Amino acid sequence: MTDPSPPDAAAAPESQALLDAISALLAPMAKLAVSRGVHFSEIEERLKLAFVQAAREASPGGLPHRQVSRISTATGINRREVTRLVNTAPSPTNQKASLALRMFYRWSTDPQYLGADGAPMALPRQGGMPSFESLAALVTRDVHPRSMLEDMLRLKVANWDRPSDSVMLSAGAFVPNNDDVHLLSFLAANVGDHLRAFVENMSGAQPKHFEQSIRGSGMSTESMHAMRPLVEKHWNALIRSMVPELQRRIDADAVDGHDGPGEVRIGLYMYSHKRTDEEQGSGEGGSDEDV
Repeated sequence: MTDPSPPDAAAAPESQALLDAISALLAPMAKLAVSRGVHFSEIEERLKLAFVQAAREASPGGLPHRQVSRISTATGINRREVTRLVNTAPSPTNQKASLALRMFYRWSTDPQYLGADGAPMALPRQGGMPSFESLAALVTRDVHPRSMLEDMLRLKVANWDRPSDSVMLSAGAFVPNNDDVHLLSFLAANVGDHLRAFVENMSGAQPKHFEQSIRGSGMSTESMHAMRPLVEKHWNALIRSMVPELQRRIDADAVDGHDGPGEVRIGLYMYSHKRTDEEQGSGEGGSDEDV
């Protein structure tokens, strides 16, 4: 089989820009894989599956017996491999928010569980509202509150004072300290949705997803570190305003029987680093607005 024809000259700059962007995305993923002992062959198999699935979604119609040829042409993967891959079940990609995460945000934003200072209250483990038990019942009735407490203790986002039998949050943001599997699920969900938003915007989806960032260049290490408390302050304000509104709409849609299930993910991130000589020379940046 011969290689497909090269792209038109006019399309070459865009193709190179796409390859450069993919390289930038793959570099940190390769670093993570190597650090965790995941070999290239395992990544290659997932990448092939992703290409086959993307080609199937791009051309859902057509004659069934031509499917393998269409996918092979679109992806450059030989037909024998495509035949094998189309019969391989894809890995699940939908990640539901963990109960611990839902508990954390409900506790951090529901006025019934906040003190006069607006901070989450220490709660008696059992009893009527407000208690950890009543809060757990608001999140789900399918899991026993004790099991939910044990999961939050395992993730080190809650503390249980046994003498007083009270429970309190132990972190200002939900970042599990004792669960790499949970952290990796964050990678799949958060970075995955961020990337999907950009890809769909590039493909002309309407209405466009909100996808913006700002960047400040030429900062000292001290100045970069000084930005962290400010970002956390704005994130906490965003949580307090957005989570109750999301919950209100979820509850209202459940009662009204609106179409679903829909999902909204709202994120904020900060990344700081010393730019390499190559980065400083290229002037490249991924932000919409530079400072």
